[in-house]
Amino acid sequence: MSDKLIAGLHALGALQFGDFTLKSGAWSPVYMDLRLLVSDPALLTAAANAYLPLLDRLEFDRIAAVPYAALPIGTAVAIQSGRPLIYPRREAKSYGTGRTIEGLHFPGETAVVLDDVISSGASKLEAIVPLEAAGLKVRDVVVLIDRQAGGASDLDRAGYKLHAAYTLAQIVDCLAAESLIGTDQATAVRDYLSPVQ
Repeated sequence: MSDKLIAGLHALGALQFGDFTLKSGAWSPVYMDLRLLVSDPALLTAAANAYLPLLDRLEFDRIAAVPYAALPIGTAVAIQSGRPLIYPRREAKSYGTGRTIEGLHFPGETAVVLDDVISSGASKLEAIVPLEAAGLKVRDVVVLIDRQAGGASDLDRAGYKLHAAYTLAQIVDCLAAESLIGTDQATAVRDYLSPVQ
């Protein structure tokens, strides 16, 4: 992820600073909505390219994108990397084949799990269940942004390794250095992160 990509995410509104309540109910001084990337093809491409150095260091057969936010990103990454994409369904189909995973895959293959952001590791661990149930091996999870909220530790305890293009601290440092966020906003995020840094 380049400084240009970080600035682009901020300009798009995918990185917002203020007072937010997260899905978990916890308070946060920053909100990330990378679903907005679908509205900016050039920025989506740049975001997809930020995953490539992470993936180049890993051995895997298929990319497994976590529904739903990561599906467009995963598709863009698959196109940029030339690697096949699959995704675990949130619910098994109740008709036809009853699939729990969409896309061609075979038992014994290795899948790398791809998502947009990680807070805790809960949604990643949930997505891994049907992959492993189908006989796929999972060792690694790649994300664009690590919110530094314990997700890496959650995955590590379960036997998986997190790879992130950027941390929240790095994003704040970049935006502050470019004067795209104010000192108060940067300080609020740094204070929020200080217990876990």
